[in-house]
Amino acid sequence: MTTPYASEAFIHQLLGKALAAQASDIHLKVGQPPGARVRGDMVYFRVDKIRPEDSEAAAKVLLTGRPAHGQLGSLQEVDTSYSVAGLGRFRVNIYRQRGSLAIVMRSVPLKIPTLEELGVPAAVRSLAEQDRGIALVVGGAASGKSTTLAAMVGHINASFARHVVSVEDPIEFLHEDNRASISQRELGTDTDSYPTGLRAALRQDPDVIMSSALPDPESLELALQAAETGHMVLSAVHTVDVARTLARLVSLGRHAVEFRERLADCLQGIVAQRLLPRRDGAGLILAVEILVATPAVRDAIRRPEVGPPVRELMEKGGAPFGMQTFDTHLRALVAQGSLAKEVARIATVL
Repeated sequence: MTTPYASEAFIHQLLGKALAAQASDIHLKVGQPPGARVRGDMVYFRVDKIRPEDSEAAAKVLLTGRPAHGQLGSLQEVDTSYSVAGLGRFRVNIYRQRGSLAIVMRSVPLKIPTLEELGVPAAVRSLAEQDRGIALVVGGAASGKSTTLAAMVGHINASFARHVVSVEDPIEFLHEDNRASISQRELGTDTDSYPTGLRAALRQDPDVIMSSALPDPESLELALQAAETGHMVLSAVHTVDVARTLARLVSLGRHAVEFRERLADCLQGIVAQRLLPRRDGAGLILAVEILVATPAVRDAIRRPEVGPPVRELMEKGGAPFGMQTFDTHLRALVAQGSLAKEVARIATVL
C-alpha cells in the first residue's frame, strides 16, 4: 500500500504548514492525525490518521544517510536532525511505542539568536567570554537551554579568534566560522558517545568545548579535566535551578569532598532558565537565575556547612556581579507588567 509519507516533498509540506501555524514541535504517531504543539497546546491536522506504514515511511525519509536508516526493524529510539532548505532545521526523536514508530520533530531556527535578542542578563555574556573553567546552562525540558548555549557560542564566534569543538546529540544550530573556527560533532554520526567525543576534543586543540549535555560521571569528569587544563567548557544540565544543579553535580562526582574542591576551582557560573507565558498572551518570556563564581561562592561550594548558603549569596550578588534568584527576576517581570502574578506564584514553587 502506498503512503504519502514516503515522499520527502510531502514531509516538507507538512512541516511548512506546522511552522506557518507557529508550531514548536510536530508529532507523528500511529492512530492519530499529525499533531503540532502551538503556544503550548496540541492541535491536529484535519487529515487521515497515521498508519504504521506511514510512520515507518516518514522515519526512512528523516533517517536518509544515517546509520539507523537500515535498522528500523530493531530501532527503539534514536535522536537525529533534519534540514529543509529555506524552511529550517529540526531536532528529531524517533521512538517505538506499542510496536510502531512515532516521531517528534522540534523546530530549530536557521538564524542563531544573539544574547541580546534572547534578553538574557549581561552576566551570561561575561560567562561566554571566560578563558577557562565551566559555565552551565540548566533548565527543564523546552526551557531554551540549547538556544542560549548556541547564542553563547555565537558570541564567541563573533568576538574571538578561538577554536570551538562541540559534542552534540544531535546538532541543532549550525554555526558558520566567523572570527572563530567551530567544529561540530554529532553523536552517532561523528562520534560514538559524550565521553568519547569529550576525550577526543582534548586532542583537537580546542579553546572552548561545548557539550550539549553531561549525562554521566565520566562526561562530567572529562569536562572537569578540560577546565583544569586551561579550556573553557560550556554545557547544559537537565536540572531546574542552581541549587539542584550543584546537588546533581556533587552526586555524579566521585569522592564528594575532593569533587567540591575541583568544582569550586573550575566553575565560572550557572544560568538557570524557565520559559513562562507572557501576560499579554504574545508568546513566552524568559525567567533567569544566575550564579557567578565569586570567591565567596567558591567557598560556599567547598564548605557548604560554613558561611552563608549559595542562595543568600545570589540574593546579595546583584551588583556588581549580576547574580539573581528566580524569585528576584519573577518579581521584576511582574512589576514591569510582563508576567501575571499567578504565573509567577506557580513558577516560584517549581
